[in-house]
Amino acid sequence: MPEFIGRFTGQTFALLRIVTGLMFVLHGTQKVFGYPPSDKMPHPLPTIAVAAGIIELVCGVAILIGLFVGIAAFIASGEMAVAYFMAHAKNGFWPINNGGELAVVYCFVFLFFAAHGAGIWSVDSAIRRGGTLPPS
Repeated sequence: MPEFIGRFTGQTFALLRIVTGLMFVLHGTQKVFGYPPSDKMPHPLPTIAVAAGIIELVCGVAILIGLFVGIAAFIASGEMAVAYFMAHAKNGFWPINNGGELAVVYCFVFLFFAAHGAGIWSVDSAIRRGGTLPPS
């Protein structure tokens, strides 16, 4: 299996970045614009939640399109670490018990993106190549 899937490492990483960025954008739109609607989202939101939504929206779009991914992912990783400790850790140590597993996964995936960079299918890659995208 590694011989087969290994040929598509760049593409699978790009898909991971794109899908994760899109999911993060949805968290931001839910907080900032109330869409998609949720019964769990109180209104009006506390200021810190609005700030988190703006970070999720801006960094999520940057990660999704692959623009300044190192910086955007580092900020998003930090936001998820803060979210975990402010909202989840007070309910117990283990993420599986305190509802914080998504925050932990986002935190470490974004940390990986920050270290790895945008990869293929990204604005960062197009800028490095002088404005041309490589064929897929």
